[in-house]
Amino acid sequence: MLDILTAAAGAAEQPAWTAIIPFILMGLIFWFLIIRPQMKRQKEHAEKIGGLKKGDKVVTAGGLIGKIVKVDDDYADIELAQGVRVKAVKSTIGDIIPPAGKAAND
Repeated sequence: MLDILTAAAGAAEQPAWTAIIPFILMGLIFWFLIIRPQMKRQKEHAEKIGGLKKGDKVVTAGGLIGKIVKVDDDYADIELAQGVRVKAVKSTIGDIIPPAGKAAND
């Protein structure tokens, strides 16, 4: 009788590696739903910032809208109004405003 009980208890145990499966699945979910899209957005933003040129209309992270007057390696001079220029760190530029003649989604 004792042999039957120990055999039943041994059959009910799961291998130790199966305890890791939920953590692997959670890691994959985080990768595909959070980390990967964020890396894609960062890459797109870096490409936009790398392509800045004189005359582009931009929006800064602080919400200021202006026109690029001069671009350096790390900084951009932005004209907010006639005679009002500020120097901004390029990474703080949030978006480039397309010209008025083009649609936003083209």
